[in-house]
Amino acid sequence: MNQFSRSRPAWALLTLSSTGLLLTALYYQYLEGYAPCVMCVYQRAALCGIIVAGLLGWLAPAHRVVSHVALAGWLFASVEGFLLAKEHVGYQLNPSPFHQCSTVAEFPVWFQLEAWWPALFFPSGDCASIDWHWLGLSMPQWLMGIFGGMAALAAFFIGVRVAAMVRREG
Repeated sequence: MNQFSRSRPAWALLTLSSTGLLLTALYYQYLEGYAPCVMCVYQRAALCGIIVAGLLGWLAPAHRVVSHVALAGWLFASVEGFLLAKEHVGYQLNPSPFHQCSTVAEFPVWFQLEAWWPALFFPSGDCASIDWHWLGLSMPQWLMGIFGGMAALAAFFIGVRVAAMVRREG
């Protein structure tokens, strides 16, 4: 598993599957007409973080530092995506006029994704709205599972690498 985590196919699989998820979101936005809310946009940003980490790992899978940075980025973006999806589910399951998400994306001033790439990051929907569901779960509930699985996989590969380093030193 240690060797697999350092291989181009492993990083390619992460990058391509994450890109597929992003393309799925765009399909639902532009072809099915579902307007993304601000939480959707933030979850897309987390997914883009996983894509960037995957690309970094894909470009230099054998480079120790680059590979470790990519793995850490993958874990961070996955955990952040999970937390965002969980918050989004809260807005959907407990709608309240006193508990609503913003209607404006609040990215840092130095990283204005909604201005740079509005086709992907401009929010126009309502966080509490459940327009889509499959097998009884809404889109953010599915994303909780997806991000949770990605975080678990990243943590697993980190554990595999740590175990390999301990074996080499011991």
